[in-house]
Amino acid sequence: MDYTGITFKKNDGIATITFNRTDAANGLDMDTTISFMNAAVDCSEDSSIRAVILTGAGDRFFSAGGDLKAFTSMGDQVAQGVKLMTMYLHQAVSRLTRMNAPLICAVNGVAAGAGVSLAAMGDLVIAKESASFTLAYTNGGLSPDGSSTYFLPRVIGMRRTQELMITNRKLSAQEALDWGLVTKVVGDDDLSEEVQKLAERLAKGPTQAYGGVKSLLAETFSSGLEHQMEAEARTIARLISGEDAQEGMRAFAAKERPNYKGQS
Repeated sequence: MDYTGITFKKNDGIATITFNRTDAANGLDMDTTISFMNAAVDCSEDSSIRAVILTGAGDRFFSAGGDLKAFTSMGDQVAQGVKLMTMYLHQAVSRLTRMNAPLICAVNGVAAGAGVSLAAMGDLVIAKESASFTLAYTNGGLSPDGSSTYFLPRVIGMRRTQELMITNRKLSAQEALDWGLVTKVVGDDDLSEEVQKLAERLAKGPTQAYGGVKSLLAETFSSGLEHQMEAEARTIARLISGEDAQEGMRAFAAKERPNYKGQS
C-alpha cells in the first residue's frame, strides 16, 4: 500500500509509523490521516507485529495536529471534511489502543493539538528533553479531538486537563513527566536508541498478556469493582491456557528466560 504523509515500516516484529510532513510541522491533512488509519489497521491485524512505535520525522515536531491550511482550503465543505478526517483519525486511535501490541509514542519535538492527543494514547510515552506539549485548540476557536478528552483526564486528572485545554498552557518535557503525561524523558540524542531498545524488549515479551493489560485498563474508569474483578478473572483464565502463559510458567519453573512466540 502507498502511504502519503507518513512512513510505515515493519522489521523484526516492530512496526514504526512516522508522521512525515516536515514542511508542515508533521501536521495532519486528509491524505495523511487516511494513511495513518490504514497503517493502524495493518498494525492491529498483522499478528507478527509485537510492538509499535509512533513518532515524527525530523527533530522539531512530533506532530502539530490538524493542518489548518488544509482546513481552510476545504472552503464551504470544511465541516464535512473535518468530520471525515476525525473519522479516519479516531479509527486509527481505536485500532492502536485496542491491539495487543504495546504502543510506544516517541515524542521527538513539539506535540500540539491532536499531536498531544496521539501522544497521550500511548501505552508508553518517551519524550526528548526539548519536546513540548500544547493543546492549542481554543487558540483557533476549536475544541479537542483525537481522543484527548478521553485520555487526558484519565492520565493527568480533570483539573490539569481543564487548564491545558482552556488556557493552552505549554508543558515542557519535564513538566509533562511530572504531570504523568509521559513515561520517561531522555536526552535529545538518546531518544531513537532508547525507544528502539524498549520496542525490541517488548517485541520479545508476552504480547497476549500485554493485550490483557491494555483491555483491562481501558475499562477501569467505567466499571464498578465487581465488574472489573470479573473482567480480571475472565482475562487471566483466558490467557493461562495460551502459548505465552504456558511458556512463562515453564520458564519460571525451570529458572530460564522465557521465549515468547505467541501471536499478537
